[in-house]
Order: sequence, then structure tokens, then C-alpha cells
Amino acid sequence: METTTVLRSTFGLYAFSSSSNLRQRISVAKHRLTSVKSVTSTTPHPSRGVGRRRKNNDENGATLAKVVENPYSKVEAARPDLRKSLSDFLEEARDFVGDKGGPPRWFSPLECGAQARGSPLLLFLPGVDGTGLGLIRHHKKLGAIFDIWCLHIPVSDRTPVKELVKLIEKTVKSEHYRFPNRPIYLVGESIGACLALDVAARNPDIDLSLILVNPATHVNNFISQPLSGMLNVLPDGIPTLLEDIFGVKQGDLLTGMLDALSNEFSSQRMGGGGGGMLRDLLAVSANLPTLSRMFPKDTLLWKLEMLKSAIASVNSHIYSVRAGTLILLSGRDQWLLNEEDIDRYSRTLPKCIVRKLDDNGQFPLLEDGVDLANIIKCTCFYRRGKAHDHISDYLMPTTYELKQQIDNDRLLVDGTSPVMLSTLEDGTIVRSLEGLPLEGPVLYVGYHMLLGLDLVPMVSQILKERNIHLRGLAHPMFFKNLKNLIVDTKMFDKYKIMGGVPVSNFSIYKLLREKAHVLLYPGGVREALHRKGEEYKLFWPEQSEFVRVASKFGAKIVPFGVVGVDDICEIVLDSNDQRKIPILKDLVEWATREAGNIREGDESELGNQDIYIPGVVPKIPGRFYYYFGKPIETAGKEKELKDKEKAQELYLQVKSEVEQCVAYLKVKRESDPYRHLLPRMLYQASHGWSSEIPTFDL
Repeated sequence: METTTVLRSTFGLYAFSSSSNLRQRISVAKHRLTSVKSVTSTTPHPSRGVGRRRKNNDENGATLAKVVENPYSKVEAARPDLRKSLSDFLEEARDFVGDKGGPPRWFSPLECGAQARGSPLLLFLPGVDGTGLGLIRHHKKLGAIFDIWCLHIPVSDRTPVKELVKLIEKTVKSEHYRFPNRPIYLVGESIGACLALDVAARNPDIDLSLILVNPATHVNNFISQPLSGMLNVLPDGIPTLLEDIFGVKQGDLLTGMLDALSNEFSSQRMGGGGGGMLRDLLAVSANLPTLSRMFPKDTLLWKLEMLKSAIASVNSHIYSVRAGTLILLSGRDQWLLNEEDIDRYSRTLPKCIVRKLDDNGQFPLLEDGVDLANIIKCTCFYRRGKAHDHISDYLMPTTYELKQQIDNDRLLVDGTSPVMLSTLEDGTIVRSLEGLPLEGPVLYVGYHMLLGLDLVPMVSQILKERNIHLRGLAHPMFFKNLKNLIVDTKMFDKYKIMGGVPVSNFSIYKLLREKAHVLLYPGGVREALHRKGEEYKLFWPEQSEFVRVASKFGAKIVPFGVVGVDDICEIVLDSNDQRKIPILKDLVEWATREAGNIREGDESELGNQDIYIPGVVPKIPGRFYYYFGKPIETAGKEKELKDKEKAQELYLQVKSEVEQCVAYLKVKRESDPYRHLLPRMLYQASHGWSSEIPTFDL
């Protein structure tokens, strides 16, 4: 039996295991505990419970709320204003730094107790603070998708780096032995990142994934040497000096005022970096005694020595690391940051992804604007098996994430005032999405407008009006870790958040098997990056690619057409033009080569698609028009459509109906009195900005 002690601090619950033979955890009494109770567990990992939850005042609408039904989506911390702050970190650290010492040990935040079945293990290795609370702002979201253990290194502990590595390694081996098919994530910050790399180098055969936050690959001697010299001449007992000389004590009038101000700023959630910085400054000021106890003189000197030892160790083992790695790099970290080392690591480490946090400093995990769970999703770094599966490992967006995506695209949606038409079973065309089937599997097949601009209004409107979450099939380049691109790969995040999947016959098969609503553009990149004079022209393969797999699962096929992008911009420099300019020609060829060919062996122009950024001239925004045709039933036709000729007939029928949808919209939009921006603005000014703008007669 392993005994676990549950400790409730002012802000949360934590479980410390007291097993001495496996992890050397201890239960400690703290001076600000509101309750202490003991439980027993037959499992060798920390027991869990439920911490204090804050009221969710999300008013984003019931429609969006229906979509988010998995445990991850229901996490209240999905809203940034409900996530814990730096002030919370310092409040909870007060209890941690007040313990009686002891060896390093693992603890599990009980507010992380709602993880989904089959969640991988996440071991958090702290930075210089050693508390293990560095993920406090992320506990709830990460706790829904990971089994989280955090390493706590007491202030008075002087365990050498080699022994810490052995402690972590022992836990990794133990958990790998118990669950050999479960991935283990090591999330390390600064010094903790070095420990994670060391453990990974010593255990190349264990399935590990590394997330390294500002890894301490190099010490900035310009800062560290003067700091070390200053610490050596300072007197001991800094906490006592603060209290006795300056009268700064935890709970006195001054800190109480600062704490009140900090809470006030936190509740108001001041926008922009300035409000966040001021709020954090007040939080630090209100908790100076906690910080002074967290970093007494002898501990700081020890941490500097630890840092040097960890850096030397990891740099000698770096080439042995085989684990996939995600490096998070702050743009304003001048303490440990060495971009040359990071570049070397990114080339040395296999499957390494570097994600830059341009606006963040030394402690990004405690700063606004950093959502670790969201970053893991956007980099496709989450997995429950040997490799990431874009379908089974997909995490539904939270309500807040959905709202954020819609808000980010609001300018395009408001500027184009989309008109959505669909077809009922009796053939009636209606101005709504009522004709779209609610039950899957459904395959939406249509025309791709320039730059894929049709996606944004369509996906969000179908989600809001019909509560249908489209899983779009996209070019694999959106999911590759391409380096040296002239565009920021973060622009592709929205496709991953909303469930994009690399296009392939196998992806279509798996999605339809799951009864999903699948979005397919047979023309792909060739349509989205078409050339001058090719507006609304379909570039589909000669042979059927989706009919037989759709019939296997009885999926409905919904043909649709879209027009309107030519009212927004005009192509002035297409791929043909760019291939005549030496520099641009090299760029097009490089991008095409890096993106890869998804139609290998196809000798047509679809098998040789150029990847390029069209040169366009913007226009005053026109209007987008969508027309979804009558769903085509394939249920009961599986045997019939196994015949290649029958499948080809249906394929050509779908293509013809898409062309008819486009032709219908091109004609009808000419009679729309609100096709142009000014009439639409005048209409909304007189009828209200939320009013639906009329269109042509159906």
C-alpha cells in the first residue's frame, strides 16, 4: 500500500505520495492548510481529487457550447480570464517554500484530475524556482489531456544534477514498465529542460516527447558573473532583513494593499501588455517575502552551480537524444537565451519543432498570451500512441477557442456579408443551411476559391447555424515543420485547431468511418493558387477519388459552389509570371519541392502543382455567395459503385453539379442590390449592424 497525503492550500489541492521505495515522496504539514486528510492507494502514482473551481461566466452562446463535448472542451480554464495568474503562483508557492525540506518528490495537482481515458503521462521539471508550480496557469487545460506529475525541489535541497537525473530516470523507467505503450512527456523549463534532455539521452529506447521552455543551453556570463559576485558579498538572511529593516511581512498592511491592487487589476483584466506587466509587478511586490524565501542567498548560489553543471552535462549527451522535441523560445529572454545553440539543437534533435514566443520573457508559462495546451495542439505534438494521429488524437476546440477563431476572422466575414443557400430534399432552394444533413457521414465536395478564402465564413457559419463541425482535408504542407519559410507557420494554426487533416484516401476513409462531416476540394492547391484568367474553373483529376469510399460508409455527398473572391482582389503576378523572375522562380521551385507532391506519378498539371504566393491587388470588398446542392445518397449503392464505370459516372455528376452551383451564383449575384460594400453598410446603418442583409430573389 502506498499512502498519499492530500494537502489543500489557499488556492488548490495537491497530492504528495509518501512511498519511499519508488519515488521518495513525503507528506508535509503546511502553515496555511485549510484541511489535511490521508487516503490510501494501491496504484503507484499520486491520487487525485477535485480542486476549487471558479464560476464559468462564458456567454458565447449555446450553439458553440454544444460542439465542445469532450473533457478537454469543458475545462473552465479555456477562458484566459479564468486561468490562474502570477499572483496565484506566488500565493501557492508560499506554502511550498514553507515546508520542512526533504528530498525532491513528485506531486500531482488535484485540479488536474479529470483527464480523458488513455491520457499520456506528463512529468513537469521545474526551472530555477524548484516549486513545481510552473504549470499553474495551465493545470486545468493540460489536466484534461495528460496525467500530470510535477517535481518539487525544496529550497534547502542540495541534490546534485546527476542525482536529479537519476530520480527522474527512475520514475520514467518505472512508468514505462507499467504502461509500455503510453508516451511520456517531459516538460522542462530552463534547468528542467536540461534535465529532460539528459534523461532522454540516457533512455533512447523509451517513448519520450520533450517540451523544452527556454532551455538553459548557455549561461549569459555578462549577467551571471556579476550576479554571482554580488551574491557572495551579500549577508545571509535576506528574508529577515526585509522583514526587520523594511517592515515587509507577509500579511501586513503594505502587502495587503499591494495584494488588493493586484487582485483589482486581475479582475479588471486590463488589455495589452502594459496592464499585464503592471498587474504582475503588483503581484511580485505583494509577495516579496515569499520570493525571498524561495531564493535565499545560498540557494541562488547553488542554482547557479546547478545550471553550469546541467549545461555541461546536456551538451555532452545531446547527440544521443532520439525523442521528438518541441522548443518554446521567448523573444525577450536575455538571461539564458542563446539562439545559436537553439539552432544547433533544432538541427541535431530529430523531429524538432521550434516555436518562438516573440512577446514573452524569462517565464513564459506564467505570462499572459501563452497557452501550452493550445501550442501543443497547433504543433500536432499531442499523441496517445507511437505517433500523432490527426484523427484519433484530435482535440476538439474549447468554447473560447471557437469564439477566438470566429473573432479573428470577423473582419473578413463582416466585410463580405456571406450569402448561404442550400437545397431541401424536395429541390427547393432556401437562404439558410437547412438543407445540410445533420447526421454523418457526409462528404462536402466543392470548388476552392483563391487562397482558400471561402473556408473562413463557411466553416464558422455551418458551425453556428447547424452545429456541424467540418473536418477539412488540407495539403500536407500545412502540417509539416517547414523551416526558412517567408511566411510564419503560425498562420496555419487555425486549420489544426478546427480539425484539419492531411488529405489522403486513408484520411477520408477514417473520417467517414467515424461518421464525420468531411470537407474535400478535389482541385486542391491547383484551384486555390490558380493563375490569371482561371477564376471559377475546376481542376479535378480525371478519375474518381472519393466516390467508392463514400459509398462504403453510405455517406451523403453534398456538392457546393462558391463565388465572390474576384470582388476582393485581382491576380497581377501568378506562378507563370514569377517563374520568369530569377529570385521568385527559385522561391517557387523551393516551396514546391518542400511542400511535396501528393499526386506522385500523375503526369498532368495536377501532379505538378506550383506552390507560390500570388501577387494580388485588393479591391473594395464584394460579397461571398455559397450554394449547397441537393445531397446525393450513396447508401445501399456500395456494390453498384464498386464498378469503376458507375463510380466514374457519379464522380462526373458531382463535378457537373458543382459547376452548376458556381454558374447559378455568377448569374444571380448580378441582381443582388447589396453586392457591393457601400449599399450593405447603408442598409446596416439604418436597420442595425446585426441585421441580415437581403440578397437576390430565389
